[in-house]
Amino acid sequence: MTTSQHTPFHELPDFLTLPRLTGLALSPDGKRLVTTVAQLNAERNAFVSALWEIDPEGNRPARRLTRGATGEKSPAFTSDGGLLFVSTRPDPDRKPEEDRPGALWLLPGDGGEARLVGERPGGIADPVTAGGVVVVTSMTMPGAASGPDDERRRTARREKKVTAMLHTGYPVRLWDHDLGPDQARLLVGGLSTASDPTASGPTPRPTPGPTPGPTSSPTPGPTSSPAAGSTSGPAGKLEWRDLTPSPGAALRDTNTDLSPDGTTVVADWQVAEPHGASRSTLVACDLASGARRTLLDDPAYEFNAGRISPDGRTVAVIRTSRATPERASQTDLVLVPLAGGPVRELTAAWDRWPLEVRWTPDSAALIVVADEHGRAPLFRVSAEDAAVTRLTGDDGAYSDPWVSPDGQWVYALRGAVDAPPAPVRLAAHAVDQRPVPLLGPAEAPTVPGSLTELRANAVDGTALRAWLVLPPGATEEPAPLLVWVHGGPMTSWNSWHWRWNPWLLAARGYAVLLPDPALSTGYGQAFLQRGWPHWGDAPYTDVLALTDAAEARPDVDGSRTAAMGGSFGGYMANWIAGHTDRFDAIVTHASLWAMDQFVRTTDAAYYWTTEMKEEVASRNSPHAHVDKITTPMLVIHGDKDYRVPIGEALRLWWELLAEQADPETQPHRFLYFPDENHWVLKPQHAALWYQTVIAFLDHHLLGKDFEIPDLLI
Repeated sequence: MTTSQHTPFHELPDFLTLPRLTGLALSPDGKRLVTTVAQLNAERNAFVSALWEIDPEGNRPARRLTRGATGEKSPAFTSDGGLLFVSTRPDPDRKPEEDRPGALWLLPGDGGEARLVGERPGGIADPVTAGGVVVVTSMTMPGAASGPDDERRRTARREKKVTAMLHTGYPVRLWDHDLGPDQARLLVGGLSTASDPTASGPTPRPTPGPTPGPTSSPTPGPTSSPAAGSTSGPAGKLEWRDLTPSPGAALRDTNTDLSPDGTTVVADWQVAEPHGASRSTLVACDLASGARRTLLDDPAYEFNAGRISPDGRTVAVIRTSRATPERASQTDLVLVPLAGGPVRELTAAWDRWPLEVRWTPDSAALIVVADEHGRAPLFRVSAEDAAVTRLTGDDGAYSDPWVSPDGQWVYALRGAVDAPPAPVRLAAHAVDQRPVPLLGPAEAPTVPGSLTELRANAVDGTALRAWLVLPPGATEEPAPLLVWVHGGPMTSWNSWHWRWNPWLLAARGYAVLLPDPALSTGYGQAFLQRGWPHWGDAPYTDVLALTDAAEARPDVDGSRTAAMGGSFGGYMANWIAGHTDRFDAIVTHASLWAMDQFVRTTDAAYYWTTEMKEEVASRNSPHAHVDKITTPMLVIHGDKDYRVPIGEALRLWWELLAEQADPETQPHRFLYFPDENHWVLKPQHAALWYQTVIAFLDHHLLGKDFEIPDLLI
């Protein structure tokens, strides 16, 4: 929709107040749907999340369920309709604590106040529940034998003001945080979901389910879950049983799923390899005995995000081949019996990468999200013959699919480049359909301009495409162009971005090109392989080909252009700067500069050294072309960025200035955030980020004075 009216994108404070939806949870009876909504706090310096309920039938308005000052997240329904969530809110029965870790809370399905049901000194995260039990992850000191022992060790470090860590393996940090000294463990507890555990009357009995294995039946069995009924502590609090007392780093950043009968949990399990590497396997753990067995382990693959079928027989797993210097990784979906057995490839012939999966209630098919040509549709994949049916026929990017218990409906969040995620309903068996919007917590904001699709041909003749955001009035007065390259690099410009939002630039009169060059997902493996591992070749020429196509349009002013990107997009911005002077300005955020340095200092060096061997890294390193850079550059980086360490920006900044003879007239700028990471997440810093970027672009493309934000002077 093209409009010249005022929108929330015209003023940064208005944009920051927009509610942000993430995740869905569907109750076992299919009557309740819950999402998490993050909103700006009163001080406007953080986002605080709350749980909202959505009517799956689309009749009732959404209603807010929680209102904690510290927020709530990770909703999960119990078998009898109670709602678990994680929060750092204070326990009303105790004195408030500073730096309280996340604890497990329960909002009873039959009404009443939320109550604290489980806690650990290292916090609680990622609850999954079925069959009257709940499994969580919790950070625990490696030598701790129990929760009190863990607390004793933490207290000793705290009182001695010790922060040191002794590592025996790799990695030692991840994205924006140090790893250690504590390690993730899996804990199990039995649930009592009554409104008041001390009230008279019977406690709801856990509903048992089928026993996994080839002889299981969807009919409930005669016994309750072995973990239920015996692990409730004082005042109704869970007493956790440790399923993985000595995991080492195996559960780092793990995914878990619980069998419907509450007897078995599957989890990603990291296995250390020589030369500092590791790989992800899939394990199953019996909740009664704690016995662990390996379901999937192959040195040629990584296995992640196992999802157990409703009949308890089969696990669907996302499998990714391990890259080599010559071949990019490839992702597909495989099936393995929960009881153990041979692996069956399901989507090896489907030239798409599964991103999220959810079983249908009859265990006959999976609902799958996968990137495709600048969208992320929902697909139905038959578990019997691997037949793929595209359910959605629009431009949406879908996430968090859930299937109703009767198998009739699929619920999901639908976003798009021009629409933030919102809840929708779709028919589970229809083809190329349009979703039915549900009444969500917030109305979709009006975007300031229009979205169109752009096509071009690569140097080698490959078909290319991009999204082009056009500001209002571009047909009357051609708009200056900003080419915004996505990160990844193996991803796609196909969804809404709160952090990288082109509509904030469109509101200020810019056309924004969102290209999907080589290495982008959703176009097949051959398209991705075109850029592997030659980042400075096809990805670069593809971006320029799409830029040429945009500049040829009558509504784009090709004489006023800039390039911008973050992470891999920042790499491409740096590469562009050293290989062409066609742009008037370049913004490079969290960018790779010296590849030999980057691949050895990033948080996951073992991955990057696989692709970027010494010769390849040298040939594709932007820093080798610093003497060719004549375009003014805005360098942006956060000191807590461990994926692209701050050393990249420091070296880039020094080498840029070393080329400048006159410090008074040098055109480059460096926006530095000491306490931000790969992204810039604090609202006040995100606002400064946009203010500085826009001022830099306005100065070099529109001839305006460079207006430094007040808080930076």
